[in-house]
Amino acid sequence: MMHRFAIALLTLLPASVFAQTSTIEQSGAVEQRADDRWTLGVAVSSEDSPYAGEGMRTRPFPFVTYQGGRIYWVGATLGVKLWETERFRLDANFSGRFDGFDSGDLGRAELAANGVDIDRLEDRDHGADAGLAARWELGGNEIIVRALADITGTSEGYEVSADFARRFRVGKVTLVPGIGVQWLSDDLADYYYGVRSTETFSGMAYQPDAALIPRVSLGFAVPLGQSKWRVQGLVQYRFLPEELTDSPLLEPDADGVAHVVIGVVRSF
Repeated sequence: MMHRFAIALLTLLPASVFAQTSTIEQSGAVEQRADDRWTLGVAVSSEDSPYAGEGMRTRPFPFVTYQGGRIYWVGATLGVKLWETERFRLDANFSGRFDGFDSGDLGRAELAANGVDIDRLEDRDHGADAGLAARWELGGNEIIVRALADITGTSEGYEVSADFARRFRVGKVTLVPGIGVQWLSDDLADYYYGVRSTETFSGMAYQPDAALIPRVSLGFAVPLGQSKWRVQGLVQYRFLPEELTDSPLLEPDADGVAHVVIGVVRSF
């Protein structure tokens, strides 16, 4: 039942819309007044893909968030607040995972140079995860720890992540610098970065182990006059470890992923 529900939801939600707004939520950059529940707007996401021959992924998308009493929706994440105190909160999360790719979007020559046959390379599908998120707020600091597992049978993997963010203001501008790590299980890393023996010219497979990905980010929100309109976004860089950069699916010089999201939004 859950598997069918997850697939149905992912069919309704375009990846270009929701793969990026969840990243903003992770940075703590969502700037919403206490009496407002909805944030609506438009944004643009641009990511320097590490996959061979793909180049930049740039997509416009509608920006939508909802903050209710116990239920919230931010991009790819639907959450339920299970337990909340003044400084701690435990949530149940359901999240889309949009790490997949169509083989046709990659470069034939670039993959061939790495020993991969694009004609036999299978697409990597998107998936959906469910798990728990714990949040601690200490003054302007926030710590978020998440544990998520695939519930669609796509990768059959799981991840654990931890992020630390510091919120402060410079005039009317809100800045949220953050650092974090994302740990991918071997099944998850293998599905999105591994290569099967049937996909290579030599018949040799590449199967990465579990991987730890450090990341740094800067979220920001800039109000537009005295209204509820604002410019909001995120700059993030993920440092890919050797387990992933050695993959024949990636550019030979790929060592990280730069990602920028910026949008104009209004709270209601």
